[in-house]
Amino acid sequence: MSDRDERLLDRPIWSALTTRQKSLAEGGPRALRYPVAMTPFADMVDMSAASFAALGDLLSGSQVAALFTPEPVNVPAGFKVVLAESGEQMIGSPADSPLRDATIVTLGAADVPAMMALTELTKPGPFAARTHELGTFLGIRAGGELVAMTGERMKPGNFTEMTAVCVHPAYRGRGYAQALLAAVARQIEARGEIPILHVFSSNASAIALYQRQGMKIRRRLYVTALMKEG
Repeated sequence: MSDRDERLLDRPIWSALTTRQKSLAEGGPRALRYPVAMTPFADMVDMSAASFAALGDLLSGSQVAALFTPEPVNVPAGFKVVLAESGEQMIGSPADSPLRDATIVTLGAADVPAMMALTELTKPGPFAARTHELGTFLGIRAGGELVAMTGERMKPGNFTEMTAVCVHPAYRGRGYAQALLAAVARQIEARGEIPILHVFSSNASAIALYQRQGMKIRRRLYVTALMKEG
């Protein structure tokens, strides 16, 4: 992996929408976003007034643009910040973690209501009706209910982001998150790609889990969600 390849991760949203997920990109040369039914992620070619204007042109009503940037964002007039946090970008291959009492299954369109219910309960980050179309999602069911899930989201260059790592509160402590992360990572690596993930800096328990599985913090990014005022 060259330094040039890894630099794509400094602006993962822009990199994804100009490489492997280019076909999903909405916008133009200054600002791009994913379809809102997939994720609110967006980015700009730079932080100029012209680029913010182009981003604003992509937003309507109460739509939100969520940015992942290497430096904090100085948001200009005309926008309202709804979230400003830091996050850790992690990279590496999570160790295998076999399950004894559950089976991992592939999730699809028919599972979307259950996937959205689980993410609403556990709050792993934005998950919308078409998020599952961004990559393969795997889950674990118990008593017919979806109780754990992980999948793929951004795909910048030769990297694939693991996302929506969530476990129903009643089923935590059974190794479900570790097993799902490992299973998703094996899929990513089988395609010759490198797993990454993003986690809020404040989520110390999740960071510790990922580190125990062998992932490392690559760098800190800044998560800024904004919308147009008025």
